[in-house]
Amino acid sequence: MEIIPAIDVIDGKCVRLTQGDYAQKKVYNEHPLEVAKQFEDAGLKRLHLVDLDGAKAGAVKNWKVLEAIAGKTSLVIDFGGGIKKEDDVKIVFNSGAALATIGSIAVKNETEFVKWLLTYGAGKFLLGADVKDEKIAVGGWLETTDVWVYDFIQKYIEHGIQQVFCTDVSKDGKLEGPAVGLYKNIIAKFPGLHFIASGGVSSVKDLDDLQQAGCSGAIVGKAIYENRIGLEELKKFGV
Repeated sequence: MEIIPAIDVIDGKCVRLTQGDYAQKKVYNEHPLEVAKQFEDAGLKRLHLVDLDGAKAGAVKNWKVLEAIAGKTSLVIDFGGGIKKEDDVKIVFNSGAALATIGSIAVKNETEFVKWLLTYGAGKFLLGADVKDEKIAVGGWLETTDVWVYDFIQKYIEHGIQQVFCTDVSKDGKLEGPAVGLYKNIIAKFPGLHFIASGGVSSVKDLDDLQQAGCSGAIVGKAIYENRIGLEELKKFGV
């Protein structure tokens, strides 16, 4: 199982939110590049980079941060937040992201997203599924749809998507443990999927549980920043 550290960016700084709430913001480092280099030095290969300003504005904002990290590390970066138009997709790839992370537009504008899959190749996209009670949530999690997560994933597998990460929004940023049961169900239904767990990881034991559940990867954010998990401890996962 691959460990994928997360850097969330507001105003060019490395932050974390609790439950997606911008009012519950904590700044961990003024310089995301420093954080990314620490991850690289620890042997990590990937990075989950989230533009929270972009997510709020509906257009990519912190592409300079992406450009700096892509230019000065060899991390394989997936970048998301505010990708709503093809111009945003172009900015993300031109700034050095290996993958564009897509969430709400895959729910709200399937036609546009499928066009991007055909233009750039499905292998260039990481599909994010925010889930509440097995239903897809969008719009900073304020809005729960009636789309069942399994139907959502099935549809995009048919369009060629290979990598999906899933966040149980009731768990995210709370360090209360991940939604292992939900993930086991998804993996059982889609055994060939490169499935990445996200949200709630608070300890190395949580990572052990996710690995045993069959996850291909796990996104870890707050637990690293709050020193619940040391970068050295991640080595056993073959980072």
